[in-house]
Amino acid sequence: MARYADDLSLAHMLADTADSISMARFRALDLHVESKPDLTPVSDADTAVEKALRATLARTRPRDGVLGEEYGASAAAAGPGTRQWVIDPIDGTKNFIRGVPIWATLIALMEGDQPVVGLVSAPALGRRWWAAAGHGAYAGRHTAAATPIRVSGVRRLADASFCYSSLHGWEETGRLDGMLDIIRHSWRSRAYGDFYGYMLVAEGAVDAMVEPELSLWDLAALIPIVTEAGGTFTDVSGRPGPAGGSAVATNGRLHADLLDRLG
Repeated sequence: MARYADDLSLAHMLADTADSISMARFRALDLHVESKPDLTPVSDADTAVEKALRATLARTRPRDGVLGEEYGASAAAAGPGTRQWVIDPIDGTKNFIRGVPIWATLIALMEGDQPVVGLVSAPALGRRWWAAAGHGAYAGRHTAAATPIRVSGVRRLADASFCYSSLHGWEETGRLDGMLDIIRHSWRSRAYGDFYGYMLVAEGAVDAMVEPELSLWDLAALIPIVTEAGGTFTDVSGRPGPAGGSAVATNGRLHADLLDRLG
């Protein structure tokens, strides 16, 4: 992991900072929540985490670009040959503000248009997942207690545990019939949602996770973890990488079937 060792160490340091800020505000009685222009919620924890991570990156990686959900892109633009850190300070803000412990900070490093390092830290679950390109995927509380993770070997949808975040987006994108077909033909379906479904795919606990509409900060950290665990991650058209704005993540064996059913 020599090529990305320093970057991965930095990602863990960023996650430690994020965890300390977010956990101090989780279930806080004075948590401040506002609605953004797109009507999605943002809490004071979201903004505090992103500000802190941006400050650290400005000091430690001044030549790298930064893209975050709350404050957008830095002056260093992404492009061929460039490095950009992509941050979702709290993925699962709606869970966070309601006191549901399924939320996480997502941290990725992209080289050009490809995520090469990904880290997901879910401190309320006491869990962290990470990967670097070419070096496998791991989970644990920290690097000293890391366990390699691997996707499942399930080959048939009839035997598969399938998860998704919501049906509304699939209806809006005209693919609800395909989603319902997958649900009807899978062994088990559950709406775990947000980052968590993808991490369960990477661990082999479930076999597929899909979402119809996502931003780069929702996707970038997840892709290296799923793919380094042996899975396949594309958009709904089958294109790999985060550019498509949607996600189909599977153990690989089920991928073609799901893409076909989603149309």
